[in-house]
Amino acid sequence: MHAVARATIPFVLAWAIGTTAGAAPLTFAEQATTFKLDNGLQVVVIPDHRAPVVTHMVWYKVGAADEVPGKSGIAHFLEHLMFKGTRDHPEGEFSKVVTSVGGTENAFTTDDYTVYHQSVAKQHLGLMMEFEADRMANLILNDETVLPERDVILEERHTRIDNDPSSQLNEEMGAALFENSHYGIPTIGWAHEMAKLDREDAIAFYNRYYTPNNAIVIVAGDVTEDEVRKLAEATYGKVPRRAEPPPRVRPREPEPLAARSVTLANPRVTQPSVRRAYLAPSYATGEPGEAVALDVLADILGGGTTSRLYRQLVVDKGVATAAGAYYRSSALGDTQFGVYGVPRGDVGLDDLMTAIDGVLTDVVDNGVTDEELKRAKNRIIAGAIYAQDNHSSLARVFGTALCTGQTVKDVQEWPATVEAVTGEQIVAAARKYLVARRSVTGYLVGAPDQRRS
Repeated sequence: MHAVARATIPFVLAWAIGTTAGAAPLTFAEQATTFKLDNGLQVVVIPDHRAPVVTHMVWYKVGAADEVPGKSGIAHFLEHLMFKGTRDHPEGEFSKVVTSVGGTENAFTTDDYTVYHQSVAKQHLGLMMEFEADRMANLILNDETVLPERDVILEERHTRIDNDPSSQLNEEMGAALFENSHYGIPTIGWAHEMAKLDREDAIAFYNRYYTPNNAIVIVAGDVTEDEVRKLAEATYGKVPRRAEPPPRVRPREPEPLAARSVTLANPRVTQPSVRRAYLAPSYATGEPGEAVALDVLADILGGGTTSRLYRQLVVDKGVATAAGAYYRSSALGDTQFGVYGVPRGDVGLDDLMTAIDGVLTDVVDNGVTDEELKRAKNRIIAGAIYAQDNHSSLARVFGTALCTGQTVKDVQEWPATVEAVTGEQIVAAARKYLVARRSVTGYLVGAPDQRRS
């Protein structure tokens, strides 16, 4: 049910937009509206009347990067504990009600936000709001429920990280890339700090951040703004502001001075691989046009079998069985742009990384073609159009944007920024950010000598 989430694909692929040939891009989700309750809670409504169902999401503007030093993992731990019951509803009741009405639920934690969500028939929306408003204000925790759940998150870390060499390498690369911000600490936490988390830590975190003026409720589906407003005022509107969370300031990284590399050798690795992460700006920290240019660049480099990395390294040269790129564009602080490859046959990882570097250098030196630029934009838009049928995708687009410094208007006007990206902007962003001293290169090997041919 509970999860730690970290975006691993370009954020734009979740954006549902439509265009027509020769016409300006349509406004994204132009039917979406937003309002605030008197207690500071923001509500976003995305009407979609094709079926009598709704997705209801509560986004708290707090994540792992908001934790105090020495308490890593508390944001994810509290996510688990939010299912332990309240004064009026004992543990398990909320989940049983969701199941009884034929709905689904889940929750996840990232560096910048924590989210709880349900999908139900529209007549049950008010009930979902009642339960969520209740646990926003009345969570009850005791050692009998907290301590066993601490064992659960430790086991989750053991399963997902400690038993997975690839995840271990990602942790080490993150710690090397982010020298000054909390993004270098894993969302799930470090095991030695997780083991010391207790009830007092959870309650303190809950009381500081789980207040309506630090939350966003998003409802997508067969509703109107008036319907949602009435339900929200009758439920969330009764929850008092009980805290004033501090400003969300993400420390900026110092300008990197040296390229770094990390090698993780583990006998369980049967297929070596290489990956590189570059320190890059997000939509929140970049100069105008930089983030969207990096979004399009990631697609040109790694968007499927016609992308540069796949075509040149897998198809033409035959030095890799897989190759690609990604950009984690949505963050309150700086983020990362990444490339990766899996070698074919006895090709060494250093040789493969040299080949990847050659592709990146070619972009900086010679730019991208008009056909590549057109194809990347079309691919982004096509992927987004397919997401339009999913209420959860629509809600996640707005929630992610609003929790990382953007507005509803920014989301709605975003398609035009994609259409406006030029080849010159892409080259400028690549030249500025895809440089060795801003990078950490990670090697995943089964034996120490597998890095070279």
